[in-house]
Amino acid sequence: MLGKMKVMKLLKNKKMLILGAIVGALGGYLYWRFVGCSTGTCTITSIWWKSSLYGAFMGAMAFDIIKDYIK
Repeated sequence: MLGKMKVMKLLKNKKMLILGAIVGALGGYLYWRFVGCSTGTCTITSIWWKSSLYGAFMGAMAFDIIKDYIK
């Protein structure tokens, strides 16, 4: 019971960060899928998981900044 309460508190406190990571990962994947890298030499956009991971990081940071402006 105590562990579940800690997880719920963490999710509540970091919901914008988690939401940003999810949105960013989806955006990164969609970028890889529809734009991508035609030559295969691009460091980030040549592999789907790298593009998604980069998108998740950038999305989390962007949503964290937005959260600060909302407050």
